[in-house]
Amino acid sequence: MRKFGHWLTSPWRRSAVAALAGALPVLAFPAPALWWWAYGALVPWLLLARSAPTARRAAYDGWSGGFGFMLAMHHWLLPSLTVFTFVIAALLGALWAPWGWLVRRFLAGDGTDVPTRGRLLAGLLVLPSAWLGAELVRSWQGLGGPWGMLGASQWQVEPALRLASVGGVWLLSFLVVALNVALAVLVSVPASRAPAVAGLVATAATASAAWAWAPRPDADGRTRIAVVQAGVIDGPDARFDREEQLTRRLIGQDVDLIVWGESSVGYDLGDRPELAERIAALSRATGADILVNVDARRSDRPGIYKSSILVGPDGPTGDRYDKMRLVPFGEYIPARSLLGWATSVGKAAGEDRRRGTEQVVMDAGPGLRIGPLVCFETAFPDMSRHLAEDGADVVVAQSSTSTFQWSWAPEQHASLAALRAAETGRPFVHATLTGVSAVYDASGRRVGPWLGTDASTTAVYDVPLADGVTPYVRYGDWPVHLALLVLVALGLTEGARTVRLRRNAPAPLGPPARTVHGSPARPGR
Repeated sequence: MRKFGHWLTSPWRRSAVAALAGALPVLAFPAPALWWWAYGALVPWLLLARSAPTARRAAYDGWSGGFGFMLAMHHWLLPSLTVFTFVIAALLGALWAPWGWLVRRFLAGDGTDVPTRGRLLAGLLVLPSAWLGAELVRSWQGLGGPWGMLGASQWQVEPALRLASVGGVWLLSFLVVALNVALAVLVSVPASRAPAVAGLVATAATASAAWAWAPRPDADGRTRIAVVQAGVIDGPDARFDREEQLTRRLIGQDVDLIVWGESSVGYDLGDRPELAERIAALSRATGADILVNVDARRSDRPGIYKSSILVGPDGPTGDRYDKMRLVPFGEYIPARSLLGWATSVGKAAGEDRRRGTEQVVMDAGPGLRIGPLVCFETAFPDMSRHLAEDGADVVVAQSSTSTFQWSWAPEQHASLAALRAAETGRPFVHATLTGVSAVYDASGRRVGPWLGTDASTTAVYDVPLADGVTPYVRYGDWPVHLALLVLVALGLTEGARTVRLRRNAPAPLGPPARTVHGSPARPGR
């Protein structure tokens, strides 16, 4: 260990180790999906930042680890954004620099190896709060959105999904970090095992109490929803023909709604009325409304929009949702005048898509109200929560990850729908153009099969509907608000401590007495 510690005296080596440690949690997400790995994946990173010789070095450990985490989580962007992926990871990784500084502050005391018990107990609250602070900032759509939030790794754990209905994915992230902090203390501070065990017990007790208290969704009927997944097909005309062919398979299957994937129609239906009529004919033949997604320049206003459009037996019903939150660089380039060069080094957007202005709930047949989202928007907990507040019976997301078809991205994307279902207490349909498509009930449990990236097919799902309001829908992002209050209290405490130390510092010595011919000068001479 001493040799390894000596090896880490090199700043570059230490930063490389921190980046590797920060990358470890990605194994808890799909495709590996080792959900249990998240419960200890942060420990190496925590121990490294705790051992930093200075507070500044601990901040660098946090930054380097954040870089590794962001790069590993978004490694599938490399073929599209090339070198710009590293730039984004470095910028977002800086959000964990304060977290690294706080790790040393609370787990190593004032530069010593024996922090007080009070400081360790405070760290069990402060460090998860600081992690949520980093996740909150990077969740801003302009910085890439909340893809890869630590709590999202628990999407297939039923007790965790139950907790998500209480405090959303934010609560899961908080608890996972708290567990890692307690384990790090157990490993690194044997003399302070009592606070670590207390932290583990408190985390388990809080999680168990919330799990037991959380209300379960009330069953409220069923609906039959079909997903049409075209598969990888070049060209909008060939794609439309395949979707039409697949939809005809649903004739006689008594479905209530048919959902096509993102960019399933490559032309504005106002410019191509014959396409609208072909979809309407499919609606008449199947007896169900069809939710399509148009990615095209609009005929009624300037610019390209991605729009969910409901088509019934008589044509478009007038229900339309324009995507509001666009993918940075994929669908628009932030500050294009400054960063437009990204188009020359990768597959960045050649022209910015236009944004919608409000969310929409659509009436899709008798007694069925759906709330549409488009692709990237499923990563944002607030959007599905608002749809549930507005009365949606089912949240329907239309997606396409065809650019990243053979990466981890499609499975990561499909897993997010389980969390959104559990948070809102509403079933969630994740329909994609090329896979992975999936459907979840109101508790976040999978309904029927996943449609993988090698499938070009249809699937019909018997989706149980639910009633009631989850605590997360009612109270919103309260774990984030709690975390911010903890950080504000920390800032006030640290500020008061700094002022107190300055006041109690000894006064500086005055200037030395003057001397005259080698002896001190006497007053009056």
